[in-house]
Amino acid sequence: MSTTATADVLVIGAGVIGLSIGWRAAQRGMAVTIADPAPGGGASHAAAGMITPISEAAYAERELFRLGRESQRRYPAFAAELTGITGQPTGYRQAGTLQVAYDADDLAVLVEYQALQESFGVSTRRLTARDCRREEPMLDPSVSGGLLTADDASVDPRLLTGALQAAAAAAGADIIRQPAAEILSAAGRAAGAVLADGSRVLARWVVLAAGWNSGSIAGLPPGTAPPVRPVKGQILRLRSAPARPGPGGSGPGGPGPGGPGPGGAGPGGAGPGGSAPGGPGAGGPGAGGPGAGGPPGLLARSVRGIVRGSSVYLVPRESGELVIGATQEELGTDTRVTAGGVWELLRDARTIVPGITELELAEAVAGLRPGTPDNAPLLGPSALPGLVLATGHFRAGVLLAPVTADVITEYLTTRRMPGLAAAFTPGRFTRQARPPAPLRRRDSPAPQAARRSRSNEGAPL
Repeated sequence: MSTTATADVLVIGAGVIGLSIGWRAAQRGMAVTIADPAPGGGASHAAAGMITPISEAAYAERELFRLGRESQRRYPAFAAELTGITGQPTGYRQAGTLQVAYDADDLAVLVEYQALQESFGVSTRRLTARDCRREEPMLDPSVSGGLLTADDASVDPRLLTGALQAAAAAAGADIIRQPAAEILSAAGRAAGAVLADGSRVLARWVVLAAGWNSGSIAGLPPGTAPPVRPVKGQILRLRSAPARPGPGGSGPGGPGPGGPGPGGAGPGGAGPGGSAPGGPGAGGPGAGGPGAGGPPGLLARSVRGIVRGSSVYLVPRESGELVIGATQEELGTDTRVTAGGVWELLRDARTIVPGITELELAEAVAGLRPGTPDNAPLLGPSALPGLVLATGHFRAGVLLAPVTADVITEYLTTRRMPGLAAAFTPGRFTRQARPPAPLRRRDSPAPQAARRSRSNEGAPL
């Protein structure tokens, strides 16, 4: 039999955005229900977790850069509060981003990009080839130069969403593992939703944070469905091999038997929780981290590379895992991992960090980013009273989670949108027609005007 529950706020979607909103709203004393069949799944599960508004500035309009920069400022306290409440890590690290160019043409693109950053009021430090290798010794000697952005950070989205679920529950939010099948309306206002199991949740406010699927839920009146489309991204996770049994010793994965890294990602461990005897450390060239206090593995910080006009990023985790991404493909809801996509990512990553060939390919996954016509998020009230949108974050969902949660919760509390988010209200698409922004084949830090065309050599289009 169907059941009916009531709440002040129903959040549809439990990725990093929906969970952050649900947590903050519950902290404000609202009765919150969050509905999602797989909390923490979807694009959040696949994301690399870079907190890089400066490194993403080439894509962004000035307003989006400002929003990202403000969210970046809020991240340290956001992550610390989550860990303080739940005792769970988020993987937050502020180690900066090193952007590197492979050849002279790539370096010219990077110089153009630096000028763009400076036009946004951001200073980055220009590095010679030797400087780059001093910062990251495992870079290939052929790297021609780079830029260092010290304020950039990263987080592990899988740890982050786990901590958010625990924090939301601790604040009193109810997380229901069901998708929303239909938006309910009453008296010309959103009134809740019917879930896939037939149960109903009645709510004063409905927050639609279902990512790329936000526009396809039944019950949305004409003109209220957000213009969100899926954009495929393939991403890889590599990790060091478990340490071989050895006398004594304790690798970076921890002393004694095994290491603490999940799934054996930390050197010195194997399998969930670790099962191999402790060893002297392991996992390919440079294991243990080239920088003091850095994670075990090849890199101390995130590296974004331009390689013969294409781009690739490598994000190290505290566990020793290395994330490599990401493709960008307009293929609808296709989530197949393709040989061409994997090959292209490994090819370019190996060009700038040859040591990745020593690592285990632990996972290859494809996620669907929620893209809008201008590739900026939809934040605030929709044309249907009571229905609030928090979707369309595209590449920046993890980056924008803290500020999105604050903006939406402020609106739910005061019925006023903060000025910071004024450029991102859903009404911008009804006020004027705007053509879709051009999409590149790969997430790239480089200005489009400077990118050179080249063959994908069989990679998927």
